Amino acid sequence: MAHLPTADIACPYCGETITLVVDDSAGDQRYIEDCHVCCRPIEVRVSVDDDGMVAVDAWGQDEA
Repeated sequence: MAHLPTADIACPYCGETITLVVDDSAGDQRYIEDCHVCCRPIEVRVSVDDDGMVAVDAWGQDEA
């Protein structure tokens, strides 16, 4: 089984660092992930470049 990469992000609402498991096999994607601490919805964007490097951006829904 393949090991999925993780990304540590700071919740845009409560500031706590949370770890997201990123499915990089699906390529670029956008989805909503609830903060594990304050349960507010975080918009997450995953980008995979040509070399397979994964970049994760996250922001609150009120910042979109």
